Amino acid sequence: MSRALRLTGAALLAGWIAAPLLPLLVWAFTGRWVYPALVPQELSARAWTRAADPHQQVIAATGTSLGLALATALAATALGALAARGLVLYRPPAAGLIRLVLLAPVLVPPFALAVGVQEVFVRAGLADRPAGVALVHLVPALPYTVLVLIGGYAGYDLRMEQTARTLGASRYAVLRHVTLPALAPALLAAATLAFLVSWSEYLMTVLVGGGVVTTLPLLLFASAAGSGNQAFTAVLGILTFVPPVVLFGATATIMRRHRAVWAEADPPAAVPGSGPPAAVPGSGPPAAVAGAGPPAAVVAAGSGSSAAPPRFGPSDSTPGPGRSAAAPEAGPPAAAAGPSPSATPPGIDR
Repeated sequence: MSRALRLTGAALLAGWIAAPLLPLLVWAFTGRWVYPALVPQELSARAWTRAADPHQQVIAATGTSLGLALATALAATALGALAARGLVLYRPPAAGLIRLVLLAPVLVPPFALAVGVQEVFVRAGLADRPAGVALVHLVPALPYTVLVLIGGYAGYDLRMEQTARTLGASRYAVLRHVTLPALAPALLAAATLAFLVSWSEYLMTVLVGGGVVTTLPLLLFASAAGSGNQAFTAVLGILTFVPPVVLFGATATIMRRHRAVWAEADPPAAVPGSGPPAAVPGSGPPAAVAGAGPPAAVVAAGSGSSAAPPRFGPSDSTPGPGRSAAAPEAGPPAAAAGPSPSATPPGIDR
């Protein structure tokens, strides 16, 4: 029953997410669809043929978007890792202020931020260039990578690096075999978020790129605003949302496999209250404590008599300091293992 409920919930969630995309799929293969018809009167792939035309700049814009998003993901992940490492592991005095500055692009309204950044980039000569657009995409992407990697470094133990260095590993070996494997899930999640932010960025690209650097979001907005060709706009919309969905699915698969590998590598944790481990077959008795006498049972066995455990009276149930335990009521006392220190040796006059 629970499995059926989970499958039903997953199907409903998938339908809820895919419902807004169904009109795009229908429009992308529509040749003629006029009001008041409920279904397209004509199906056609002319919009896809137009998108494949080099004069429409769709292929070039797709390549530009991929290049900018990959460059932004790499740079934002590296910078975010450095910032998170310093904030979490070394805890500078002004850590709160530094964190506020790094998160400021998320707190400031996007349009105000874009206008200020555009002025700086124009004066620096970075406007209307792909390098300038890639740099400006770092502004909204960096806060997300810092937040994700702060969480990744929260469970990171710096002593692993120190131990590896003590054993003779170089800094590169420590980075490759210790740091990167330990932070792989956080780095992958941060890079994915940075890629998605850069891929869908429109305002920064328009203001800094100046229309010279053309990306898929720019073509999509231009087609939706003034072309009137809904089929071509639907094709651009599909080309815009397919790469993020593929990337998200690949990231989720890699992280799931990573967790499975780690779960197999980790030893099972001890169950609380399970008690001490069982004795190993064939092992001897516990070693005697230095200076302690032999157990009572051993003494009795050595003397050849069986001694009953002592029984205390009502008033002497718990022997305390300065009080000797009462002698057993039944049976003679156990024979001593050796001669008493006060006994007079035979043949010697007292």
